[in-house]
Amino acid sequence: MKAFITGGTGFLGLNVIKQLLDNDWQVIVMHRKNSNVADLAKLNVTLVEGSLTDIHDLHSIVPDDLDVIFHIAGDTNLWRCHDERQFQTNVVGTQNLVDVALEKKVKRFIHTSSISAYGFHDTIITEQDESTAMYSGVNYLKTKFLGEKVVKDAVKFRGLDAVVLNPCAIIGAYDRHNWSQLFTMIQNGSLPGIPPGEGSYCHVNEVAAAHISAFEKGKSGENYILAGTDCAFLEVVTKIGKLLDKPTADKTIPKWILQIVGYISYWTSLLTKKEPNMTPEKATMVSKRVVASSNKAVNELDYVDNISIDVMLEDCYVWMKSEHLL
Repeated sequence: MKAFITGGTGFLGLNVIKQLLDNDWQVIVMHRKNSNVADLAKLNVTLVEGSLTDIHDLHSIVPDDLDVIFHIAGDTNLWRCHDERQFQTNVVGTQNLVDVALEKKVKRFIHTSSISAYGFHDTIITEQDESTAMYSGVNYLKTKFLGEKVVKDAVKFRGLDAVVLNPCAIIGAYDRHNWSQLFTMIQNGSLPGIPPGEGSYCHVNEVAAAHISAFEKGKSGENYILAGTDCAFLEVVTKIGKLLDKPTADKTIPKWILQIVGYISYWTSLLTKKEPNMTPEKATMVSKRVVASSNKAVNELDYVDNISIDVMLEDCYVWMKSEHLL
């Protein structure tokens, strides 16, 4: 089997690639010009340089005989100064890749979206819920929803065979930029406070396995939420503190304080031209309760959603130690 992957230098992409290789797939990985490909260079993959926003690049590097495209790449920026770049990557880039996939007659398209595409809800999110992303005030949520729409429109009107996956908060090995930052901040004593939000957490190994399962048995045009263990940020921080043997706070910061810090930091960033540690969008994201159900994925993709948060954090911790990141 032959796969083309975007986002292969990232946390989830690397885990998907390793599982594909373990199953004797031929893997072609697209990366941007200045991406760090050190992890990929150790694997038996074909590397091709290109950009999602350059359709001529995609025409030249996407082969004609693919079984599947795993579109994992995405811009997760939460600083509005980069909103246009994010739109180009998450929406225009997805449109470009869909166009090329149709032209090259790729057999199946697996689109990695996010639970964020559903927006914010007061109840447990399921695939039947209408998205509120366009009213969220967060560009990332909007562009993930619009990127999904590109794929679903292609399924409905152009005959694309595609499946959409919506992972929640992913934890595990190869994480250099996401939850690993929380480990580092707690290790260094630089965590300014604990936000009041709550989320659903999933193990990267199971999310990666769900990608392959989505290729094998997912229903075209369908969404599959990949959720898991529900935890408040306070509980996650406390557990990381115990792993690191570091003290952590025992209460959260009120969300109104986070919003004030976010706006002050944003206006300051307009002068410094540097992305701040906190923005209004980040303050909103970490203050919300975003929990979801993965029953559909469990039933139809054999997705495993009952991995404990302790196992996820331990796996991330062990990997970070092996890479001398802690």
